[in-house]
Amino acid sequence: MIQPFNQPAPQLGNQFDDDALLRAYLSRVLPPGVLSESEPGLREMGELSGGPLYRLQLADRPNEPRLVSWDAWGERVDAVETTPLWKEAERLAAEKGVVATAYEGRYGPHDRVVQFALAYLFHPSTDVYTCPLAMTDGAAKTLLRSGARELIDRALPRLTSRDPRTAWTSGQWMTESTGGSDVGISETVARLDPDGGWRLWGRKWFTSAVTSQMALTLARPEGNGPGGDGLALFYVETRDDAGRWKDLTVARLKDKLGTRKLPTAELWLEGVRAVPVTGLAHGVKNIVPMLQVTRTWNSVTAASFMRRGIALARDFAARRVQFGAPLSEQPLHVDTLDTLEAETAGAFLASFLVCELMGKDEARVATEQELQLLRVLASIVKLTTGRQAVDVVSEVVEAFGGAGYLEDTGIAGLLRDTHVLPIWEGTTNVLSLDAVKALAKGAPLAAFRARLEAATAAPPDGALAAAARKARGALDHASTWFESAARRGKPSVEAGARRLALTLGRALELALLVEQAGFDLARGDARTRALALRFARSAVDLIHDEDPERVPAPAPAAVAVGEI
Repeated sequence: MIQPFNQPAPQLGNQFDDDALLRAYLSRVLPPGVLSESEPGLREMGELSGGPLYRLQLADRPNEPRLVSWDAWGERVDAVETTPLWKEAERLAAEKGVVATAYEGRYGPHDRVVQFALAYLFHPSTDVYTCPLAMTDGAAKTLLRSGARELIDRALPRLTSRDPRTAWTSGQWMTESTGGSDVGISETVARLDPDGGWRLWGRKWFTSAVTSQMALTLARPEGNGPGGDGLALFYVETRDDAGRWKDLTVARLKDKLGTRKLPTAELWLEGVRAVPVTGLAHGVKNIVPMLQVTRTWNSVTAASFMRRGIALARDFAARRVQFGAPLSEQPLHVDTLDTLEAETAGAFLASFLVCELMGKDEARVATEQELQLLRVLASIVKLTTGRQAVDVVSEVVEAFGGAGYLEDTGIAGLLRDTHVLPIWEGTTNVLSLDAVKALAKGAPLAAFRARLEAATAAPPDGALAAAARKARGALDHASTWFESAARRGKPSVEAGARRLALTLGRALELALLVEQAGFDLARGDARTRALALRFARSAVDLIHDEDPERVPAPAPAAVAVGEI
């Protein structure tokens, strides 16, 4: 019998050691002491991510969470059973401090950079276990900002624990069938009990990480007015001391395109006890600290998914021989992967700039200009990287040919999971409108310009200087258009908001690539320079000076007499 050829599968090495950009970036932004102290933990996470955790991910691929609504004797239990990978990720996340690192104060203003470097390495081998971690991190920060001492003392040690036996995760219950992004039309009602406590009634349509021990949620106290100001932010513990649900019913787990390991549920709140976090109004405003954190997780995990796709595609290209040579020696294939890697590098640097700013803010060392920059970048970077991730990972699937389309290679699942990133925590359009509101105040745009100009102030050679000019030119064009559109009126601004936000995001990414390239060239490394120049060849300025023509709605079809 003739033995047929079998293509070797792509392999991963230590994902910290193999990521030249991550290591170069950390060398640039971290003080030597912080770098040397944090490197062993990052290297250990890189080994786990490319080794045992990745192997478990592949073995766990067919498994999905399961909802057991009733026990054998007719008791309602609503037990959600997660998969072996998620159980292991839960343990590792606590032990390795993927959330805790941000709250221990070990690295001062650099806590967030180190924490998100851990998350960046951990994420792509966990089938989105980072979703509950993001909400846990957001809940911890929101509680700290609230000043609600009793809630902080009770929940924070659990949310930031390194002991898997005591660590909690948190949910974030906002989405209802009345609206996703428009949370101001929430139908959940908060009613005051005779004993002075609050109970919540309603349906939460889309609640991720339903296995969490607590949640922050929005509800409208009876008698409050409509809109976001009439909502209040509440703290809920989901289970009693015996581990049973408390006045909650899990109606079903959602059947989703991707993130299928993540148990996303539809919940009925049936008088669940809740504690107001910060008063009985302005709930949307009070949950903003959580959204800033979760949007940053979204950006970092977008870059992480892109990096995973590139790592697999590069290794596969070295193993796959077509037309007499490995794909890694075929000029068109190499050109395609180089372009994808440039997009990945830009997304990485922009995401970690937000991490830097967040760390400075929390350590109370941020300047006013940096605070203004953080306000607008959380939205701009999230929307830009979310779109990039879908495009890059789609190309990664194609780089594997037919094997990329097969579920059992794990490549197809990478694309399905990536598709959540432009949607979760605000779609591209919603965040574009959020960015426009911030930019209209003036100071955030000035802060954005200052950072972009600082990044492009001293390019070390002529080619990088041209790339820097392209970034500054895109910003100038965007600023001019924004002023002109504002004079034309709100419809013009809103119609062009997406192009404005993406132009700013891509201009920033190019500027940061130029900045990193200068640092790396001084150390004898020209790789980032090549990535910056390649990125500069792509579309950065997406602005249209005039309002595009609207496409008329199709005319109704003519109805012949007698057809009705």
